Amino acid sequence: QVQLVESGGGLVQAGGSLRLSCAASGSTLSFNAMGWFRQAPGKQRELVAITRSPNGTNYADSVKGRFTISRDYAKNTVYLQMNSLKPEDTAVYYCNVVSTFLQVYWGQGTQVTVSS
Repeated sequence: QVQLVESGGGLVQAGGSLRLSCAASGSTLSFNAMGWFRQAPGKQRELVAITRSPNGTNYADSVKGRFTISRDYAKNTVYLQMNSLKPEDTAVYYCNVVSTFLQVYWGQGTQVTVSS
């Protein structure tokens, strides 16, 4: 089993920045991919950014140039640096990891609210 603990969400004005963190712990700590999804009210959950082992990073078009995903292998932690935030970035952000056994795990979600 894997436990994911997210942090870093909150309320920020448009143009501001936030950094999300997701720390993984448990019996399985080898991951093919670690990433972030988000879900706004009334909308489907969507991919924001993902980083794959050994390399490979993808971003949603809507966040390219503003968000940066990074991974600390030693700490089993994935980060999402969000800059130039817009009101449309408001959503619950979920950490997602895929183990080398192709098991998928989700974090509990952290709210990001961007005011105009």
